[in-house]
Amino acid sequence: MTALTVVGVLFGGALAGCGGAAAPAPAAPATASPAPTSPSAPAPAAATSATPKKPPTMAPGPAGRTPVFERRPTGGSAAEKAAAEKVVALTFDADMTADQGPRAKAGERFDNPELIALLRRLKVPSTVFMTGRWAEEYPAQAKRIGTDDLFEVANHSYSHHAFTADCYGLPVVAKDSMTRDVERAFSAFRQAGVRNVVPYFRFPGGCYDDAALRALGPADVTAVQWDVVSGDAFATDAGAVAEQVLDGVRPGSLVVMHCTRSAAPVTAEAIGRIVPELRKRGYRFVKVSELMEE
Repeated sequence: MTALTVVGVLFGGALAGCGGAAAPAPAAPATASPAPTSPSAPAPAAATSATPKKPPTMAPGPAGRTPVFERRPTGGSAAEKAAAEKVVALTFDADMTADQGPRAKAGERFDNPELIALLRRLKVPSTVFMTGRWAEEYPAQAKRIGTDDLFEVANHSYSHHAFTADCYGLPVVAKDSMTRDVERAFSAFRQAGVRNVVPYFRFPGGCYDDAALRALGPADVTAVQWDVVSGDAFATDAGAVAEQVLDGVRPGSLVVMHCTRSAAPVTAEAIGRIVPELRKRGYRFVKVSELMEE
């Protein structure tokens, strides 16, 4: 995937998998909260009670391969593209590799509460791709994000280890452990009290191959990539990050960014420039689940 180049090179250890693909969630339905019934309606029979809307997913590929979503299609003709709705999904990878606990204890911050607070102030619906290890390190933050209807939480693996060989130096998950790693992340979300979980998965480093897609078939998730790389990982120039996003966004775009303060320190500042400008251009921000709807 061409979009992987920027993200992978920048990551080295903590962020190398911050912008890949997304999809898991056998556990997601269990974490969703029931939809309220109308107060004006008579007490209905149990069979007629409201049920929560399921987030959209893509159908499995041949031989049960995990499907991959990159952006909303806009049609082939010039007229179809011109008529495409101006929507864009901002996604944020909350990265933490399984072995980075000592660094967190020493004071390194893998979270970015200022960024989340800014998204709330600007009222930007967003999708956070979270590793299970991040949810364990920051359970209170994970719960606040995952119980706020402005956000949805997707799976970025438990360990942030690679699902292919030669993925920017990341340790590699064994093929027979891939589904288990994804399920372990969903379990960490449940333990932290994360509620708004969607059945999407982002590969660490964005690295995947046919074998990985086959191995994750039992996880019953949709992998989510992107078409716009923000370049925020280890960036020091917020203006350059904003310019890269603004230059790349088209109707239906999916942008990959990061929610990891130590490795993406200027993301919040860049968002402060990106959001007003895209709204000025007529764009509406949506979560991945809405972008995926046809």
